[in-house]
Amino acid sequence: MSQGFDSATLISAGYALTSEEIQQLGVKASEDVAQYALRLGDDALILGQQLSWWISRAPELEEDIALGNVALDLIGHARVLLTYAGTAWSKTEDDLAYFREEEEFRSLHLVELPNGDFGQTIARQLIYSAYAYELYTRLAGLETGDETLRAIAVKAAKELDYHFDHAEQWSLRLGIGTEEANRRLQAGLDYCWPYIDELFEDDELHDRLEGVAVRPSTLREPVMAGITDIIERAGLQVPDVKQAVTGGRRGEHREHLGYLLAEMQVLARKHPGATW
Repeated sequence: MSQGFDSATLISAGYALTSEEIQQLGVKASEDVAQYALRLGDDALILGQQLSWWISRAPELEEDIALGNVALDLIGHARVLLTYAGTAWSKTEDDLAYFREEEEFRSLHLVELPNGDFGQTIARQLIYSAYAYELYTRLAGLETGDETLRAIAVKAAKELDYHFDHAEQWSLRLGIGTEEANRRLQAGLDYCWPYIDELFEDDELHDRLEGVAVRPSTLREPVMAGITDIIERAGLQVPDVKQAVTGGRRGEHREHLGYLLAEMQVLARKHPGATW
């Protein structure tokens, strides 16, 4: 990256910022923008950690690589978002990933759900990637928005397009495959479906960031239309289940997150400051 370029110049050229370049540019997020970036970064971090479990466990070698690459993309999203969020509080991406307590995370309940079997993981991927692709695509196109967030979103949207396609292809493959594959994917959808409403909840932060953040409620119609179309083409049923209580954006989490964080954070906490 050439020195002297600011994020506005870089995004106008279609450039995708890295974590290191955010630090070099010296940009600083406002408190509200940092809180918004923290939410998106936490979603990506937790889901990336979840998907990494499938490496060496996926149903075929090619899928081992595919899910590993999706996980790496998500960790990359988390890195730049947490780096940018940390500029508001003089914290690094590692500070935010490894040294916050459970109640300080702002991730959606959906990404915290257990992997379950492969069908459940694909159901979670279908829902999240449809939502995230629409969100980041809109974030990248907000001309009145925060330039650094937009630069981050440019690269993320391209990768999430692949994630969504990957989830769609597996949904179709399982749905119209064997009776057992159809049953398992349907069970995965039934399990994940109660957590959909939280994806589209507006709150005061979105009011304060009007024109800068994407208002979640505006995503519901296109996201649900896309998911429903895939479900129907896969020979599955849109679940008719009660929605769960929300709270991830407020730091109110279900039991699954604590176990995940204990595994993810143990090395950094046992050897703080270690590098390799």
